[in-house]
Amino acid sequence: MSGLAIGDVLAVGDVVAERSIHLTRESLVRYAGASGDFNPIHYRDDVASAVGLPGVLAHGMLTMGIAVQTIVPWLGDAGRVLEYGVKFTRPVVVDPVAGADLTVVAKVGAVAEDAVRIDLTVTHGQTTVLGRAQVRVRP
Repeated sequence: MSGLAIGDVLAVGDVVAERSIHLTRESLVRYAGASGDFNPIHYRDDVASAVGLPGVLAHGMLTMGIAVQTIVPWLGDAGRVLEYGVKFTRPVVVDPVAGADLTVVAKVGAVAEDAVRIDLTVTHGQTTVLGRAQVRVRP
């Protein structure tokens, strides 16, 4: 779902974009192939369990990429992204059958003449999985 257009007058708190994404174990395998990150905690339950994890985890960079991609249709050009950073706070466990559903909500966090800060809230169920997920974009 798309929110305000980049040319609109923006106010702090405006929702500019939101979407839900369903991840499967296949999603993780495809991302591993694209990124070269074949750490077995991302596809083997036995390895994840052996190192004390609650299950197979989505790649942090996959979660981060999904989050920022949410605003690209609103921006119209990914080249408008000036800076992006997150703090990884909670893992996304991807169930072998049910997968995992992520929800991303992008809100205006600050407006300046030279840039707009977009705050991304990424949740898995009731849990926020990224902290301080902020994108500075060129207006």
